[in-house]
Amino acid sequence: MREYLEPGRCIDSDHPALVEFAEQSRGASRDPRQQAVKLYYAVRDQIRYNPYVFSRDPATLKGSHALLAGESYCVPKATLLAASARHCGIPARIGLADVRNHLATPRLLEMLRSEVFAMHGYTELYLDGRWVKATPAFNLELCQMFKVEPLEFDGITDSLFHPFNQQGERYMEYLQDHGQFADVPETLFFSHLALCYPHLFVEDAPLLMGDFQAEAAPAQ
Repeated sequence: MREYLEPGRCIDSDHPALVEFAEQSRGASRDPRQQAVKLYYAVRDQIRYNPYVFSRDPATLKGSHALLAGESYCVPKATLLAASARHCGIPARIGLADVRNHLATPRLLEMLRSEVFAMHGYTELYLDGRWVKATPAFNLELCQMFKVEPLEFDGITDSLFHPFNQQGERYMEYLQDHGQFADVPETLFFSHLALCYPHLFVEDAPLLMGDFQAEAAPAQ
C-alpha cells in the first residue's frame, strides 16, 4: 500500500494548504471510514464544480490546485480527495473512466463537441479491507440548482453517477473504465483527451477553457 499512501505529483498530500484542509475536514473520529466520509463531503461541497477551467497545464491536475482555486472539474477534485485521505493514513488512488452525459448543456456540448466526458476522474479509498469508489465532482448547491440527486458516500457503497435524474430521464452512462492509478497518468490522460477532443489541443486553442457559468452544471 506504500504507493497509495505517499505524496505524488498530482496527489500532493504533503502540500501545506492541503494538509491544513485535511486536518480541518477529517473530523474528531479516529475511525478511517468516518474520516473518509468527512473528507468526501468537504471536497464535494467546498470546491465548486467547473468543467470550463480545464487546462492543458499538468500542474492544474494537482489536488492543491483545486483547493487553492476553490473550483475545478472532476479530476483535480478526485486528486484532492485522494491526497486528503493519504494525509490521514487512508490508502487512496485515482480512477479514470469515459462517461456519456445524456443531459449535457448546450454550452458544454459546444465546448466538447461531444456528449462523452472522456477521462472522468473519481477516487478509490481503501476502507475496511476493500477499495471503495467515491465521486466528489458535483457540489450540493449545483445539484440542487439543476435538480440532480447529489452523490452521497458512506465509505461502504461505491459512489457513482446516477443513470437517471430526478425526472426519470437518462443521465449518466459509464462507457469505459481506464483503470486505477497511484497518480494521474499524465501521458495517457492528455493523449486520450487529444483523441477525443482534438479541437482543444490545436496550437491556437486557449490554454484555459473559460470562466464558470451556471450552465457548467449537470443539466436538468
